Amino acid sequence: MGYTNSSLVNCTVKSPNHSGRRTHSIDRITPHCVVGQLSAEGIGSCFPAGREASCNYGIGKDGRVCLIVDEANRSWCTSSNANDQRAVTIECASDTTDPYTMTNAVYEKLIKLCVDICKRNGKKKLLWFADKNKSLNYSPKADEMVLTVHRWFANKSCPGDWLYSRLGDVAKRVTAQLGGGTSTGGNGGTTGKLYRVRKTWADAKSQKGAFSSLENAKRCADQYKLTVFDESGNAVYNAGNNSTDVPFKVKITAKDLRIRKGAGDNTEWTKEYTGAGVFTIVEVKPGHGSVKGWGKLKSGAGWVSLDYCTRL
Repeated sequence: MGYTNSSLVNCTVKSPNHSGRRTHSIDRITPHCVVGQLSAEGIGSCFPAGREASCNYGIGKDGRVCLIVDEANRSWCTSSNANDQRAVTIECASDTTDPYTMTNAVYEKLIKLCVDICKRNGKKKLLWFADKNKSLNYSPKADEMVLTVHRWFANKSCPGDWLYSRLGDVAKRVTAQLGGGTSTGGNGGTTGKLYRVRKTWADAKSQKGAFSSLENAKRCADQYKLTVFDESGNAVYNAGNNSTDVPFKVKITAKDLRIRKGAGDNTEWTKEYTGAGVFTIVEVKPGHGSVKGWGKLKSGAGWVSLDYCTRL
């Protein structure tokens, strides 16, 4: 196969750290966090002789791209010869601490670079499974590219939770620009809708990720103790720690909504009903039998399922 390099390259800082010609055609893309808000040239300078590490491209904090190892060659990037032989590896400028946040310029250029890599390698779909075993055991079709991550091959957090939580969005947007249509990719792959993990629907700045798989969104929500919202803004899962999001008022129309002594404890009913009206919730916890979680009433009467409450 005749390999080419991206026309999006702004600068070139070649590293001697590579294994020469690939032994496998390109069918994977592996983005990394470089752990530093570096320029494109700065990323390139990270891989001098003797470092025993490299990558194909680096994306600086302002979105400029550096060519470091030709796509024709296998870089030393993911602690896996098998992965690097078939992956284009991309180091992205990021914060130095968890979740290794990247600038919007980096994120948008990553999407453009992925589109360019896919086009030049004859791919129409970019797949993200969010599952190590499924990804590494999947045999891509001739027009498919698969996203992989460094953390699957070494005890590292790379590419950081900030980017990891957005890889479903990356796959969706890249595939759309390639004209490949909706790419299911199985559980965790790209679908036509996204579940967003936030503190509240209105608080977009608190978002930790957008997922095409509800199960992946739930795992992210569990990690950060947040809520999963569908595209209409409806809460479909609550991980329970919303102490910074209370108190708030809810409207209850049911006259016979039972109150519990404990959140989610099916055995601890009180003998009380809320009755219809407007109530103040002072604490939220997860529990069995309620998707949105359990809200503690300010009156001290107990807990009600937020599934039956309309937030005001």
